[in-house]
Amino acid sequence: MRRQLLQGTGGTVIAGALREKGGEARAAETLAADLDRYIAFGVKLSGGPGDRDCGRWLEQELRAAGFATTRQDFPVPGFDLHDARLAVGADIIPVIPAGIVVSTGPAGVTAPLAPMSAGQEMPSDLAGTIALVDLPHARWSSMNDGAIRTLLPQLFAADARAVLFVTHGPTGKAAALNCDARASGFGRPVATIAPDRTAPLRALTGAEATLVIDGEAKTRAAFNLAGRIDRGKGRWLVVSTPRSGWTACAGERGPGIASWLALARWAPTALPDHDLLFLCNSGHEYENLGAAHTLSANAPAPDATAFWLHLGANVAAREWHELGGGRLSPLPSADPQRFLLASEALVGEARAAFAGLAGLEMAYPVGPGAAGELATIAAAGYLSIAGIFGAHRFHHIAEDDARCVDARLIGPVVQACKRLILSAM
Repeated sequence: MRRQLLQGTGGTVIAGALREKGGEARAAETLAADLDRYIAFGVKLSGGPGDRDCGRWLEQELRAAGFATTRQDFPVPGFDLHDARLAVGADIIPVIPAGIVVSTGPAGVTAPLAPMSAGQEMPSDLAGTIALVDLPHARWSSMNDGAIRTLLPQLFAADARAVLFVTHGPTGKAAALNCDARASGFGRPVATIAPDRTAPLRALTGAEATLVIDGEAKTRAAFNLAGRIDRGKGRWLVVSTPRSGWTACAGERGPGIASWLALARWAPTALPDHDLLFLCNSGHEYENLGAAHTLSANAPAPDATAFWLHLGANVAAREWHELGGGRLSPLPSADPQRFLLASEALVGEARAAFAGLAGLEMAYPVGPGAAGELATIAAAGYLSIAGIFGAHRFHHIAEDDARCVDARLIGPVVQACKRLILSAM
């Protein structure tokens, strides 16, 4: 019967549908394989083994898709951590050092504990203490985020010996914080600590505590990756994504990397009248350090760029049900805390292209709300741009692993990106 149908008047249509379905299945399998490969590289600290090995893999994939590739090397801060903890009596609580990391040495800093909240008046007796600061509930990401940026200089001006930020958020875990590699810092230890471990400490004002952040500071060599197909058209499509981060970055980066690769394999055939540049940056956790380097060395001029699409954090991480008692259950739907920003002239087309995709369906004009590397691109004067960014539930949390992703959520984003690119070009 199948052979007869294919040989009949509707055979061409049916055969085409079967080929299309087979193509969709292969594309889904490729997205899943790329996502798994990215996660398997482990922690993606800039210039670390996971970041560099991932970069080499992506370089091979770009070459296989027909791109000429180059690397741009640059130095990033690093810290070989031996120990990071807060000890209060018999209670030992892990902490996450915040950059640029200041080591206490193995003996640590011992001082009275001074619990406080970010919203309260600054205590007058912080001198010589370890300040334990409860931050407001948020999906924390950076030392430059509101309350932290405001409080940190005030705390050290009050002569606190060290600062611990309690990163209240949707997981109850400690969040790692991005920092500016170009800033000098305060020369005193700063770390984050999990809310689910600090409740008993709030009643211990003045109790003796020891903060240990032991390790060696070093400089690591990171690299940005650029893949070009220069046809001499003078009209560039640029697609960029970061690959580095504090954790394995499964939900933070994985879907963006898989989408970026899918677009790199599609664009050479789909856009024969344009030059193509695909950028993959390291140094993201140092306040977009890699993006700043690549703009100065790799990017075409704004007036030669037909469109720039940036794939940032939370392109398609999964959502979770909150079951109470700190328990979470993964859902087969996307975390809606993802944002799509586009140039004013492209907002309508972006909303049409991403219709039905939670969070992304409501595109906003690029402006002061732009974050991450998209903000860096916009500030450089590129006029036809769009970008995805956000913070999923496990953003900058150590448990951002394979449980935070479902490859089936990525395909619809890739298709929407293709529609927007074709519309914008």
